[in-house]
Amino acid sequence: MAVREIALDTETTGLDPNTGHRVIEIGAVEMINRMPTENRYHQYINPEREVDEGAVAIHGITTESLADKPKFAEIAPAFLDFIGDAKLVIHNARFDMAFLNAELGRLDTELLPMDRAIDTLMIARRRFPGAQASLDALCRRFEIDNTHRDLHGALVDADLLASVYLELTGGRQAALDLAASEGDSGTDETEIETTAANIRPPRPHAPTEEEMAAHAAFLAGLKDPIWSRA
Repeated sequence: MAVREIALDTETTGLDPNTGHRVIEIGAVEMINRMPTENRYHQYINPEREVDEGAVAIHGITTESLADKPKFAEIAPAFLDFIGDAKLVIHNARFDMAFLNAELGRLDTELLPMDRAIDTLMIARRRFPGAQASLDALCRRFEIDNTHRDLHGALVDADLLASVYLELTGGRQAALDLAASEGDSGTDETEIETTAANIRPPRPHAPTEEEMAAHAAFLAGLKDPIWSRA
């Protein structure tokens, strides 16, 4: 059975949903057996408030650029439909989950349980203790090209995150092996085709009389062979 997961990232008006900051961008990339597919979700959102200057410096999204975008209540059904019941792969999951649940809470919609999140930040810190664990640092470690990432962007970051997650969990070969092990027939049994071998008749290895005579003549011609010494 194929495993569906979603690499997800958000951009926000600030750092704390408990003080009224809102989600302004969502980017999500579908993965099947840890391999990214072409199925993506991307949406800018009108937060109905100002975007902090510090946040603009990070992602470059201004209050004015969001004025004509839909509100979260308008995009929530499509977003929830896209993620379905898949696990959510997020870098620093508590941040994004807190913001998404704050938005869903305003709509009296069922919240996303934290156990749905796979936190790649925690995975990286356990695997590489003491090393930098930012998304950029992991891209450098795994030689993932992120030169197009001048500013934070939800879809760009989700796409990079999908590649980082693949490497953190064993790399492309492991994912391909997982996909192959699922099989196309829906069964775990492997059919092995065998063919009869082309059996040759045994060949004689005993020397002929002529070969024995030639060998004896060769030995007789040797001067002071080691086996004849007393």
